[in-house]
Amino acid sequence: MLFYALIFSVILLVSMSLKSRKYLMHAILINAHLCGIIGMMSPYRDLFLSVTPINLILSTFILYYHHNDFNKQFWIFSLLIFLGGFFLEVIGVKTAQVFGEYYYGKTLGMKWLDVPLVMGLNWLTLIYSAGVVFNKLRLHIVIKSLIGAAVLVGLDFFIEPIAIRYDFWTWTAPSVPLQNYIAWYCAAFVFLCLFYKLEFSKSNDIALTFLLVQFGFFAVLNAV
Repeated sequence: MLFYALIFSVILLVSMSLKSRKYLMHAILINAHLCGIIGMMSPYRDLFLSVTPINLILSTFILYYHHNDFNKQFWIFSLLIFLGGFFLEVIGVKTAQVFGEYYYGKTLGMKWLDVPLVMGLNWLTLIYSAGVVFNKLRLHIVIKSLIGAAVLVGLDFFIEPIAIRYDFWTWTAPSVPLQNYIAWYCAAFVFLCLFYKLEFSKSNDIALTFLLVQFGFFAVLNAV
């Protein structure tokens, strides 16, 4: 059944106009996160939590579907951020010298070296979407990277309480250490500078929606 659903989805996308596809992707992204919010507040919370990695993979697919310049430097960027973000988490978990002392739970799925593989995608989608959004500012890349990193740290303030509540990860300290936010800022700044330095298209119609959906998703869960 899943195979036929995928085939139907591909046929549907191909048959739609470009404008209609864009609206559909926006709707899928928003509805997926709305369903996630409702599901996490329902008796079926564990089921919805179990598909968290799938939701992140789906979001990555939607972002990349709307990218329009898959040149060599774009793939270099994607690989460097995925691997850089993932192994930064590995170093963080193994040494407690990057973000502080923490460990990952089961919610984010399959792990390697005690870090869920989707954490590479998490870094990639956040850096990519923030880079696209703040590329519209007519500022030096260093200034744009500083602003983008600050926004992503702001998002992490919303993420942390939810991550702890739903076993994404757990801190050994009573509260999230300041070190975590400083490390997040520094890493995001470096990754964003790389985003702006490499030569590939910096436009994507759905990047802003993705970033706003992330803020809205975690803000609502914090409020309930």
